[in-house]
Amino acid sequence: MPHALKLDFGAFAAPARGVLVVFCNDGVNFGVATRRALGRSAGLVARAARAERFSGKDGSVLELILPEGLKVGRLVVIGAGKSAALKQKDLLKLGGLAMSKLPTATKEATVFADLPGGPMRAEQAADLALGIALRDYAFDHYKTKRKDDEKPPIKRTVTVAAADISASRGAYARRYAVNAGVQMARDLVNEPANVLYPEEFARRTGALKKLGVAVEVLDRKAMRKLGMNALLGVAQGSAHDGRVVVMRWNGGRKGDAPVAFIGKGVCFDSGGISIKPATGMEDMKGDMAGAACVTGLMHTLAARKARVNAVGLIGLVENMPGGNAQRPGDIVTSMSGQTIEIINTDAEGRLVLSDVIWYTAKRFKPKFMVDLATLTGAIVVALGHEYAGMFANNDKLAERLTKVGEETGELVWRMPLGKEYDKQIDSKFADMKNTGGRMGGAITAAQFIQRFVDDKMPWAHLDIAGTGFDSRQTDTNKSWGSGWGVRLLDKLVADYYER
Repeated sequence: MPHALKLDFGAFAAPARGVLVVFCNDGVNFGVATRRALGRSAGLVARAARAERFSGKDGSVLELILPEGLKVGRLVVIGAGKSAALKQKDLLKLGGLAMSKLPTATKEATVFADLPGGPMRAEQAADLALGIALRDYAFDHYKTKRKDDEKPPIKRTVTVAAADISASRGAYARRYAVNAGVQMARDLVNEPANVLYPEEFARRTGALKKLGVAVEVLDRKAMRKLGMNALLGVAQGSAHDGRVVVMRWNGGRKGDAPVAFIGKGVCFDSGGISIKPATGMEDMKGDMAGAACVTGLMHTLAARKARVNAVGLIGLVENMPGGNAQRPGDIVTSMSGQTIEIINTDAEGRLVLSDVIWYTAKRFKPKFMVDLATLTGAIVVALGHEYAGMFANNDKLAERLTKVGEETGELVWRMPLGKEYDKQIDSKFADMKNTGGRMGGAITAAQFIQRFVDDKMPWAHLDIAGTGFDSRQTDTNKSWGSGWGVRLLDKLVADYYER
């Protein structure tokens, strides 16, 4: 959850207390505003840089305690490398790095949005501030005892000095909403499964109503009536009933088709009868990271009053090995009418998605659908924790996701789809089986989901097993639950689908 951070914008001026953070390029050159604020301390920085062999390369840091000529207690100089070529993801990184260099007891800090080429534009200063806010997160409210280095956070004030204060505040308004959505998604993923089970997850989505999001919850009776037997089959082994949550934000023109996002929400995945090994099973509380992303995204779109009609649907279940649990060899009839032979009960996420995706397409007839799921270990083997696997039936949608991924740093890599893989999931007894074996496991999972998507409907499936939880730690994220995907999809909407 976010710490007590007050973040605002101010004028370029040497602060009277706290920590001052400034940036230089790979030649240890400063912007005009930074040089003016440093005054005669600039010479001290130059000497320290030579002594420490600090060259200003990207991500390098030089720290000076009680710098002569300044009133602050600490000066932090961060290298921005070739600062003329900075992209949005680079500015986020610099902001996160700046936040990480504030000592635990720091109450006030000033960060200069200034580079050798001139002060950052308002959009750049806002991205820098977003990086600061993203880094300021820790999920620690279950800790009752703390070590000396785990002291509870104090209230902090961070001022981003910018050339145009008013424009920077305006640009940050959208980023503020993005940060709130990311933090919401992180909180959901980090919660233990005994706290966040399907009914509780569904209850928490009700908070979005305050922002103008219409929230509808389908219970077991409603899903049974709709024929969502694939999803219900996964849920039937748990003491907690499954839920489908429908979230609608109407910020576009009346009657315009919405954009649609669908999330896998397996609040805990034991594997069911095909039970997982004990080692690492505790991580399966994060198997709902796709649903967390969709919920955080809907929060962001509503909070910034996005000019788009959007729907977010999440399928919430627990996959447990109870006495009523689904068995290998069972055959279920999905909402689409297609029958599925259950080969492995641990291939459950695609069953949840099959019904929710079909329901989304038939009810809302969206412009496109993007689903997110911590679906396969195979995608982690293929791509590690750097990229999410992207499968798409539409080149334009895939290209747009790739582009916004490169800009935000939430990277996707397009993987193949092809009829050649279909034979791996053909069944002797039903229309299909729910797993095609180890070879090409992420691909056959996507092929399975594609059977519930009309060919004319633009669709992308994001396998976020390597990025949704326990992912690579970055300068903007030190949380186990990353909140991955909120920024990616918000930018997709903002850049291409808002009126």
